[in-house]
Amino acid sequence: MSHVAVLGSGSWGTAFSQVLADAGTDVVLWGRRAALCEAIDRTHENPDYLPGVRLPEQVRATADPRRALAGAEAVVLALPAQTLRASLGELRDHLPSSAVLLSLAKGVELGTCRRMSEVVQDVTGAPADRVAVLTGPNLAGEIAARQPSASVVACADEQVAARLQEACFTPYFRPYTNTDVVGCELAGAVKNVIALAVGMAAGMGLGDNAKASLITRGLAETSRLGLELGADPMTFAGLAGLGDLVATCYSPLSRNRGLGERLGRGMSVDEASAATGQTAEGVKTAESVLELARRHHVEVPIIEQVVRVVREGAAPPEAVGLLMLRSTKAER
Repeated sequence: MSHVAVLGSGSWGTAFSQVLADAGTDVVLWGRRAALCEAIDRTHENPDYLPGVRLPEQVRATADPRRALAGAEAVVLALPAQTLRASLGELRDHLPSSAVLLSLAKGVELGTCRRMSEVVQDVTGAPADRVAVLTGPNLAGEIAARQPSASVVACADEQVAARLQEACFTPYFRPYTNTDVVGCELAGAVKNVIALAVGMAAGMGLGDNAKASLITRGLAETSRLGLELGADPMTFAGLAGLGDLVATCYSPLSRNRGLGERLGRGMSVDEASAATGQTAEGVKTAESVLELARRHHVEVPIIEQVVRVVREGAAPPEAVGLLMLRSTKAER
């Protein structure tokens, strides 16, 4: 691929633009804010989201969707999960008909309980073999600093996944391929919810035993739901599952972990969200994942308690107490 458009000028869209350019691709980065796009195009730096990071010359930026999408062989969707449908609807008429669509969003849509690739297919009418997802431990700041990282490109068509893999393969960014789109997307969405729980535990001053327990049992909840949806169980042991979960739950760069910590220290959801400054997808995704689990009759007690905190205003210590008092059973 020689020309890729990236829709979304936040930290991850900008960092992935760098990856693509370092892999030899010409990139046009699109964002809504004309002033920010002009600054990126002129200085090759995103002053709002990745200050101090010099972007390659092959990365250009524009607020004009026609210019961004003209002739693109692939379109990267680096847009928030809960606004993806509306944003893509506005941009749909400018999408090249043959372009591969690669979603970077990690979430499950409120109301519909659809995964992001399903939203993309709904809005664009693109077939499953032209829609892919990128997931794994993708902390934008580390990738922008060209620190070693591995990720997963998932698509129903293995050849499409391989083409995208080649387009973003660099000495510091190693993508693997997978055809289990369901498992990869579900793992990427639920890990944000579990990171909120781990952050709350940290904010409350709980130790590593508690955090490790939440991570492990959170992975079990994800796996149970994934199996019910037809995912490959091995996906949850790999980069898209355990790898992304560990990074998001433990890194100080993780928005969801950070927001959870603030909740654990007694802030309200609104106060914690304002202090975080950027979108923490787990807050809204928690509700849609819980609804998805209920539709499939899957027990997800950690996710239930996160929803009680972020939607109903329950106190994190109360949520921990309810988890600890659940009836005991064999681990699975």
